[in-house]
Amino acid sequence: MGASFVEGVATGCRLAGCALVGGETAEMPGLYSGEDYDAAGAATGMRSHDQKLPRLENMAEGDVLLGIASDGVHSNGFSLVRKIVERSGIDYTAPAPWDSSKSVGESLLTPTRIYVKSIWKVHEHGQMLLGLAHITGGGLSENIPRMLPDHLAAEVDVTAWKLPGVFKWLKEQGHVASDEMARAFNTGLGMVAVVKAENAQRVTSELEAAGETVYTVGKLVPRTGEGCVLKNLASWD
Repeated sequence: MGASFVEGVATGCRLAGCALVGGETAEMPGLYSGEDYDAAGAATGMRSHDQKLPRLENMAEGDVLLGIASDGVHSNGFSLVRKIVERSGIDYTAPAPWDSSKSVGESLLTPTRIYVKSIWKVHEHGQMLLGLAHITGGGLSENIPRMLPDHLAAEVDVTAWKLPGVFKWLKEQGHVASDEMARAFNTGLGMVAVVKAENAQRVTSELEAAGETVYTVGKLVPRTGEGCVLKNLASWD
């Protein structure tokens, strides 16, 4: 475990542009045995006051939501994923029904995409980014509102991007309701940004030049209830 685990952490650090400055390995034979292990880590950073996000005071009705594509399931919702795979009867070594070039296990464990360098290229050129939501546990429904002021909500049209095959399979095999999909998984968007309408095309172009796939997925509207309103969820059925 040791060498391969540290190698993976080092790869992530290179992608994020940060340093691995310390660590330790503790053996607890009373808790872990064989190939069992538990890993935990933390990242610490620094930013100047004028770089802080979100810029709540600058957000307004009509601001644009840009969604940046994920690389798959990332690292969330795996309790549900495991249950769906178990009930489907498919083996983790079998070709993935949504991507025959990989096994089920390989595809599901595609590493979480790290957006630091591409996002920073946009952020360091000015103040075009008003807010960023990393779509982790809680999906679109719970993560997007965290970057918004209390008087605004995100209106997201889920037809603005194609639901990736892995999520279609999980939905069908697990009989997962569309609104639950939006709470459990990233459904194809790993990051959502708020920008002014006049900056949307420039931000999109800069992110695409950095290797990202970007969709215009919605806008900010006055909040009358939930902080994230998902339109056309029936298209996932």
